[in-house]
Amino acid sequence: MDDVHQLSAAELGRRYADGSLSPVEVTRALLARIAAWEPKINAMYRVGTEAALAQARAAEARWRSQASLSPIDGVPVTIKENVATAGDPAPIGTRANEELGAAAEDAPPAARLREAGCVILGKTTMPDFGMLSSGLSSLHGVTRNPWNRERNTSGSSSGAGAAAAAGYAPLHIGTDIGGSIRLPATHCGIFGLKPSLGRVPIYPPYTGRVAGPMTRSVRDAALMLNQLAKPDVRDFMSLPPEKTDYSARLEDLSPKGLRIGLLTDMRVGLPVHAEVRAAAEGAARALAAAGAEVEPMGSFLDAELFDGMLRFFEARSYAEYCALAAERQAKVLPFIVEWCWHRAKDFSGVDVMTAVNQVVALRDATVRATQPFDYVISPVSPILPYEAERACPGNDPHDALPHIAFTVPYNMSEQPAASINWTASADGLPIGVQIVGRRFDDHGVLRLARLIETLRPAQRAWPEL
Repeated sequence: MDDVHQLSAAELGRRYADGSLSPVEVTRALLARIAAWEPKINAMYRVGTEAALAQARAAEARWRSQASLSPIDGVPVTIKENVATAGDPAPIGTRANEELGAAAEDAPPAARLREAGCVILGKTTMPDFGMLSSGLSSLHGVTRNPWNRERNTSGSSSGAGAAAAAGYAPLHIGTDIGGSIRLPATHCGIFGLKPSLGRVPIYPPYTGRVAGPMTRSVRDAALMLNQLAKPDVRDFMSLPPEKTDYSARLEDLSPKGLRIGLLTDMRVGLPVHAEVRAAAEGAARALAAAGAEVEPMGSFLDAELFDGMLRFFEARSYAEYCALAAERQAKVLPFIVEWCWHRAKDFSGVDVMTAVNQVVALRDATVRATQPFDYVISPVSPILPYEAERACPGNDPHDALPHIAFTVPYNMSEQPAASINWTASADGLPIGVQIVGRRFDDHGVLRLARLIETLRPAQRAWPEL
């Protein structure tokens, strides 16, 4: 069982079906792997050993009686801390919420995975309130990158990204409101899909906020999306159910005739690192060589639109901070307090509505710019993974989100976007590329990601202790 962490969800399902592996064996092996890795990377908020083993025994019985609930019945998963699971607290990464009680019910993504028979190993870490795209939390401490433990995972699905890279399970679920699935995916060398808004019901729903799969392969993400993309009345923004099998016809996308935009410079936020730019250009060249029509694409994001988006986030977080009692405010990471307080404390109603209107304008600009193309290829983060202990790349609370310019527009435009690893930097750090599709074309993004998976350079072996 030494290599069970290398098996995909698809392979585990096949092995369960033919009886050559059992969910109990796999769960025990992965729990042991988590125990070995956790002192090094700190990716888990909670590990539910006994509950996971009970779920694995139930799945094993179903497979033996040929009554499996889904193709991923018995496959281990982790769930991000802010996706509620019945009986577990969900403090969203901050000591300010450490005394809150357990959730009464599963949030929609957790409910769908439980209904599919997945074995829930536990909950992954996140930074305070899911802000700032880092692995730093007042409650959890520092979550570290398995490829280089001195480097950041990014966030806010920091624990999920680290857990996937370290082989804790084949399937992980993260959330994304400005890049929180894709940023950890690029920095941890995995695949992460931010679906179209509403494709995966979530609770509570919010502007731009989605849940999605984080995996080592595109096929596993598609298998997971099949279960996650089912309706739930709690999400008033959820899309009508589809009969799409997201794992079907993944290899059928022909690049010939595809019109692909290549966007390598947003001209706001941080400048693009040379190796990051080279990765996006390399993916574009590979697609062009395979027959796609690749066209350079100019930035659609200016300083005013980007600052409006940042003010929106600041105002939102400041309102949440102000709603806390004084003793709870004192427990919030000071960096977070300074970030959301320093401008938002002086915002007027006009300031807030101006920011909201800039978010709407950003959505319009994003859709207009991407509509001429079938897909857009770009960097995910403009930078390589930064120091693990930092709250953001420059560690400046007055400029805390300069690295989200390539990701946040697609949360507001509700378009599907994914990060897939392309190569590694000279220092051995992962570099992903972003794939953006038109709204509702989640299957197309998965299919193009699978094509890129076959075209990309040889990949490094996954990290081991």
